[in-house]
Formats: sequence, C-alpha cells, structure tokens
Amino acid sequence: MFTIGLSRIELITLFGSVLFLGLILECVRRQRLKEAYSLLWLFTGIAFVILSTWHESLRILSDILGIQYAPATLFLLLMIGIFCILIQFSIVLSKRVEHIKNLNQEIALLNHRVEKLEAQLREREHHAPDNHEPQDHS
Repeated sequence: MFTIGLSRIELITLFGSVLFLGLILECVRRQRLKEAYSLLWLFTGIAFVILSTWHESLRILSDILGIQYAPATLFLLLMIGIFCILIQFSIVLSKRVEHIKNLNQEIALLNHRVEKLEAQLREREHHAPDNHEPQDHS
C-alpha cells in the first residue's frame, strides 16, 4: 500500500480536514456562506490540516501551554474556536436585531403616513363639488 509516511488515522484526519475546507469553500462559492463569516471556519480547517499532518505541533503547543495530555490541547483549541464562532454569530445577530427594529419603526411611520394621506384624500373627495353636471361653455 502506498503511504507518504502517514498512519491510517493521519490519512483519515487529513482527508476529513481537506473535505471540511472544500465544503467551506464550496459554500462560499455558492454564496451560502458569506466570506466574512467563513474566515473563522477556514482558519479552523487550516488548523485541522496542520494538526492532521504535523502531530508534533500539537505536542509542542501542549508543552508551551503546560498541558500534559496532547489530545486535551486539541479539545481546548476546538472549544476556543467554537467560542470565537459563537461570539461572531452573536455580534452579527445583535446587528441584525437592531436593523430589524429600525426597519419596523420605519414601516410603522410609513404606514401612519399612508393612513394620514388616505384620510386626507377621502376628506377631499367627500367635500369636492359634484362635477358631473354638464357645463355650459357659451
């Protein structure tokens, strides 16, 4: 069997990481995911590829952080990534809620204006003289 020095689990995780990156890029291409929102997902996918191919990076990072069990470092990185994505979504959601509130207020003002104009129109039609009688142009 042809391998490039990677174990079976490394090949599987590398394949999964590349597939994940491909999915993110395809979602951006089809405009299902905006570029601004995809950045954290792309960084996460790139980190997966690095960790899939260079396991020593996880051990080095674990040593730097003082974590003795390397998979715990991976779990920590995943949690930090998820929290970053949740914060980003919360910011976007907050902006959207404010925008929706402003749009609803604008719609209410426009509806009030339309109702006022309709009332003025009905008032003019009610007080307008009947112009249905033939006029004498002589």
